[in-house]
Amino acid sequence: MFRNREIQLLLLTLCTISLIVAGATAAALSVQAALFVIVTAVLLISCSLLFTTWRYKEIEKLSAYLRQISSGDYSLDIRDNHEGELSILKNDMYKVTLMLSEHRSLLESDKITLTDAISDISHQLKTPLTSMMVMADLVSDPDLDESKRGEFTQNIRVQLERIEWLVTSLLKLSKIDAGTASFKKEKVYVTDMVQKAVEPVLIPIDIKEQQLTVTGEETVTFLGDFNWTAEAVLNILKNCVEHTEEGGVIHISFSENTLFTELTIKDTGKGIPKEDLPYIFKRFYKGKNAEDDSVGIGLAMAYSIVTSQNGDIEVSSNHEEGTQFAIKFYKRVI
Repeated sequence: MFRNREIQLLLLTLCTISLIVAGATAAALSVQAALFVIVTAVLLISCSLLFTTWRYKEIEKLSAYLRQISSGDYSLDIRDNHEGELSILKNDMYKVTLMLSEHRSLLESDKITLTDAISDISHQLKTPLTSMMVMADLVSDPDLDESKRGEFTQNIRVQLERIEWLVTSLLKLSKIDAGTASFKKEKVYVTDMVQKAVEPVLIPIDIKEQQLTVTGEETVTFLGDFNWTAEAVLNILKNCVEHTEEGGVIHISFSENTLFTELTIKDTGKGIPKEDLPYIFKRFYKGKNAEDDSVGIGLAMAYSIVTSQNGDIEVSSNHEEGTQFAIKFYKRVI
């Protein structure tokens, strides 16, 4: 403590004042009075030193606490419910410690998410890349028949398109998981959003001679992101088209009340097995009725997009009767 300059100055000042007062007292009154002044001054200086020593020990404890925090240990609790500036300082330091702890947890979570995303992308790219390498070797054969060469070249093109779709979809999912995807909060007319979502599946619907019906008031709206929501609906529609037989029906309806806006998509397909229903929104999950080239990303992305906008998806399905997806966008946070 005595190595501190302010303590040295304080002691020097107190001693100087005490000696001056003692000298003045001796001159004005008597030596006994001067001794009394000196004894009183020594007692006051001692009390001041004791108090200052206690305060410096408290500061030393806080310094040790900060060193502990800087080393990554957030377990120490220094909350102090007493009055005073020192207690306020302890409580403020404890609040900052909690914020740092939460921040570190978020960073660790982001790190795990990034690692998982990279692992997912790597795993999903292995199959098409391996297939392309095999076909590239076959195409390089100078004795290969022209018709086979064209077939292999087309297969390579299909695999390239698949890789592009995979990378794009997984990057979007990663952005949503990491919370870096920006969702607008604008007034979305469901009629316009559904029209945009339906356009990419019109050709597959036409090829399978399926019937698509849409019912709902043009005034129905919700607060969300137009493009992201259209992508979520498109992924669900793709799933319905794939799992509905030729000549089947896909029906879209929407309505609005004071609590939420609801959009339902129903098909007349073969349905989803009950044991698959709890897992269909999980990434890379492939149910019993999944196509061979299915990856299991579309419904997972639809779920992430909707739930990131204060929405929810419910699914119900009956064997050979069809599946219904009910999307709700709540008007208030619940």
